[in-house]
Amino acid sequence: MALSRRSFSALAGTAALGLALGGSGGPGAPSAYAARSVPTGPPPPPPSADGRRHSVGFDRHSLLVDGRRLVLWSGEMHPFRLPSPSLWLDVLQKMRAHGYNAVSVYVAWNYHSPAPGRYDFTGVRDLDLFLRMAAQTGLYVVLRPGPYINAEVDGGGFPGWLTVTEGSARTADPVYLKHVDEWLTRVDAIAARHLYTRGGGTVLLYQIENEYDAHVDEPAGRAYMSHLYKKVRADGIDVPLFHNDKARNGYWIPGSFDTGGESGRWLYGFDGYPSPSQPPPDWGRFGTGGRTGGATASPRTPGFLPEFGGGWFDPWGGIFFKGKGYAEARRTRDAAYERRFHLTNLANGITLHNVYMTYGGTSWGWLPAPVVYTSYDYGAALDEGRRPTSKLVPMHQTGHMLQRIPDFARLDPAADVKAPGLKVYHLANPDTDAHVYVVRNDGDEEVSSRLPAAGEELPVTVPARDARLLVTGLDLGGRRVRYATAQPMLFMTADGQDVAVFCGRRGDMARVVLESAEEPLVTRLSQQAAYVYDQGLVHIVVPLGAGGLIGVRVEGDEGARPLLLLFADEATSVRLWPYETPSGSLLVYGPALLRTAAVHDRTLRLTGDTVEATGLEVWGPRGTRSVTWNGRPVRTSPTGSGSLRATAPLPGVPEVELPVLGGWRMRHENPESAPSFDDSGWQPADRTSSHSTTPVPEGRPVLFADDYGFHYGDVWYRGTFTDATGVEAVSLAYSTGTQGLLMAWLDGEPLGTHRMPVPDNGTIRRGTWQATARFAVRERLRTPGRHVLSVLVRRMAHDQDGGSRDTHKAARGLTAVDFTGGAPEVRWRIQGAAAPDPVRGPMNNGGLFGEREGWHLPGFPDHDWERATFPRAARRQGVTWYRTTFKLAVDPGVDASIGLTLEDDPHRAWRAQIFLNGWNMGQYVNDVGPQHTFVLPNGILRTRGENTLALAVLSELTTPAGPGRVRLTLLGSAAGGVPVTPVACPGR
Repeated sequence: MALSRRSFSALAGTAALGLALGGSGGPGAPSAYAARSVPTGPPPPPPSADGRRHSVGFDRHSLLVDGRRLVLWSGEMHPFRLPSPSLWLDVLQKMRAHGYNAVSVYVAWNYHSPAPGRYDFTGVRDLDLFLRMAAQTGLYVVLRPGPYINAEVDGGGFPGWLTVTEGSARTADPVYLKHVDEWLTRVDAIAARHLYTRGGGTVLLYQIENEYDAHVDEPAGRAYMSHLYKKVRADGIDVPLFHNDKARNGYWIPGSFDTGGESGRWLYGFDGYPSPSQPPPDWGRFGTGGRTGGATASPRTPGFLPEFGGGWFDPWGGIFFKGKGYAEARRTRDAAYERRFHLTNLANGITLHNVYMTYGGTSWGWLPAPVVYTSYDYGAALDEGRRPTSKLVPMHQTGHMLQRIPDFARLDPAADVKAPGLKVYHLANPDTDAHVYVVRNDGDEEVSSRLPAAGEELPVTVPARDARLLVTGLDLGGRRVRYATAQPMLFMTADGQDVAVFCGRRGDMARVVLESAEEPLVTRLSQQAAYVYDQGLVHIVVPLGAGGLIGVRVEGDEGARPLLLLFADEATSVRLWPYETPSGSLLVYGPALLRTAAVHDRTLRLTGDTVEATGLEVWGPRGTRSVTWNGRPVRTSPTGSGSLRATAPLPGVPEVELPVLGGWRMRHENPESAPSFDDSGWQPADRTSSHSTTPVPEGRPVLFADDYGFHYGDVWYRGTFTDATGVEAVSLAYSTGTQGLLMAWLDGEPLGTHRMPVPDNGTIRRGTWQATARFAVRERLRTPGRHVLSVLVRRMAHDQDGGSRDTHKAARGLTAVDFTGGAPEVRWRIQGAAAPDPVRGPMNNGGLFGEREGWHLPGFPDHDWERATFPRAARRQGVTWYRTTFKLAVDPGVDASIGLTLEDDPHRAWRAQIFLNGWNMGQYVNDVGPQHTFVLPNGILRTRGENTLALAVLSELTTPAGPGRVRLTLLGSAAGGVPVTPVACPGR
């Protein structure tokens, strides 16, 4: 019924009791620039490996897929940072459900190539499987195989063996290009099978190189980019190509290098990681313009951000976030940050968005670059344990909006509009005459103002450092929205009615006004809603959050179909799940996640997750009669909104119990420090020249670990000499990544430990650290006869070579040795990691004795090791191993994310490598931090079975050393998840 103005106003301003949950391919080759203007229309359907030919092109507004406009809303994840292929599907399904239509992935050369000519795309490196999963999930893929990727990984993704090759990397040097071509041949053979243009998969875009800002104006740089372009095309990659310009320099725009005569198939992209303390920048139509203005550098291609900050990395010591780690990254770059900055990008004409990172994951083993520690959580919307965070709210709302409301694919600047206290961007779609207003508050206090739009002064309130999006003139299936003060989240048709969702902040008063020449039939499905019809307009007012999902149904006017309006606050919006099936569109409300939906024999089969007991409501395709959830029937009843609603809540997740870790056994290591140790099987370190960028001291041997084939992890040196008479001290020059370390012994007696300093604001990005450790030689060791100097170097990672100066070739390990008071001739031998683990790969292990002997592996016989309990407070220089086993019995229908937490007195100087079932899950540095909890990925972690945990602890003499407290931590759990195939964990 229609209400009087007095009743309408009273109801709109009253906080009513809330209603509980449930209250309401086309043919053709890839195109170049669009030959004609493409009007606004329905977006392309979700992609799949459908076996059909598809066209992929673009104009200045957006991508064009089969002649339809596509706004790309992509999230970055790296399969190499989640070494459990089953969990790739988990993350992909969460991304799709939360509004992403694409996933962007680096492919790391070093992860797949342990040696020249050797490549591994099996197991946790199965790129083909990942691309199949993406297609199965309905996500486009933006593929980024380098050859250089940066990505805060060792060597910027270059394999360790490339450090000892001739040639200048990231140039047209033929030696380097030979290796590059071999890599691209292998990865492109996989990519070509999954191109969306051929129907084999969903690879939509392909990037060459990354952040290449060196040699831009030199023939070597242009020839290099040209070579990569032509190589990729020769390998059959026919989708549009692009490069990611570092910080908007206008580098590598179309026409800046030779593409072999091909035109119209190269996109300009740039990245940006703006500070949350500054206002969002205008990197497009409202900015400074020109070549360094972002999107304006390439006015004939759509605005493209291949990387936009969905968080930020954290260095050793955690100085970026004051030692609080990624929780602080997520707090400072929160949901409001993402909404304010992404809506600004949208206003500036960016229609290709990639959020770096959406799932950060784990830089396990020796994968991390010098600048980061093990966790690569990044403060992302999905945390390292795969748990959704509050940052997903704007990503979910915006992603679904861009996918399901086509007006946003083509927006142009419109007349300037002012709202006191706020910054306003006014845009309009020239085809539909829909108007979009991005209203931003850059201040520290909430602002309430008036926005002149649709012939009225619309009330708008924007919290501090946040933004809002309002629309006027939007078409909803034949009904025109005069204005809406709540953000539209989606529009779809399900079971013969149109469904539109509007969202906003809890407590906001959402106003939606529909044009209607005649008074329609309006049904309030929730008592909180109010409406009035007056002079051809239906005014609807809803207090968001006052009772979950609030519904209003409009029918019987000139519209062909009924229109269901649903209103959701932030918490409610992320429990709304649209999904496309061959039988039609559907919308699910209630559970924590919708993974899949399919219709069989009028039964809607849903899979997903719940955390707490929750209701379930479904607006499904026409003819749906029954519903199942995770394979179990759900009793439902029809509602007045056209939905099926569960008559009882879906169950929540049962309790997950974790065992107390005990039964530890320990053994001291480093026999290499003893003078009697047999090193005859070690390599002689006697080379006299190197391709390293580190000079070889004149007249001395090369001691660099890479030159002897030891590219990852710890390396041992043993120098044998005769006569230490008069030797007062030894000086050991060495070179490492961040937080490198050196320990030395003479004739088995500790000389001491030297550590590289914790990075500060001035040294965070330093990729190579060099120092000389000087140790006094005790007088009793200054004797004639045979002596052995033993040195252990924790080399850490290779430099990323971001500046294209071959800095990934900087030495790791010892670089020179000098004596004070003598000059003995030393014969050196060197030993690092044994042969790469055939399953876990070359970055799993280093050169510790225990690693070479398999002490980290399940099944190693440790029954004769000494029993140990924690906390410990030993004072010893060297390596001590601790091993235990534990059993888990997690319900098979529960996805439990579990971590290992280590804690101790922060003044104690020790560090540990963590091995789970033989997999190196990271490095803990007790007195540096900030990481204390390490994610143990299911698949490697046997959630229903026995696990082997090993800690390889390096301790100094300067302080007592732990471990202190070591425990399992439940990071989160949900009923549902994906089936997890155990990852191979071969043992002894």
